[in-house]
Amino acid sequence: MFRFLLVFNLVALLWSSSAVAENSTHAKGYVIHHNAFLTSDLSPEVASRYGIRRSPNRAMVNISIIKEVPGTTGRPVRAIVKVTAHNIRGQVRPIPLREVRDGDAVYYLGEFLVENGEVDRFDVEVTPIDNKLQLEAHFEQQFFTR
Repeated sequence: MFRFLLVFNLVALLWSSSAVAENSTHAKGYVIHHNAFLTSDLSPEVASRYGIRRSPNRAMVNISIIKEVPGTTGRPVRAIVKVTAHNIRGQVRPIPLREVRDGDAVYYLGEFLVENGEVDRFDVEVTPIDNKLQLEAHFEQQFFTR
């Protein structure tokens, strides 16, 4: 768990604070961590390590799920994760995700194209593998391309 938090926080520090909206949603004994940012804000090393294409017109979502365990910081869990983005023009697009494991940490990453000034609302549906509860999270992010 410590490694998960270290990697998650280290990667977050590499992103520009103006481009990242890191949020979490507590739901039924789980915490869903979710954020979206431009891939150009990743360092070349981090992008290469995770197979992410860096571009000022390309964004990504990063989702992780932590099961709350009393007396601890929690335990990362695998899940079935779906993300749908909605923009102000009414366009709806599912974001394909891929699972990435790094030690005990489990991330769900998805990339998509964005335009300058675009505001997306993300609907996140999560079904943890260890429990068939359906969990939801919602967040918005505005993207400023260069």
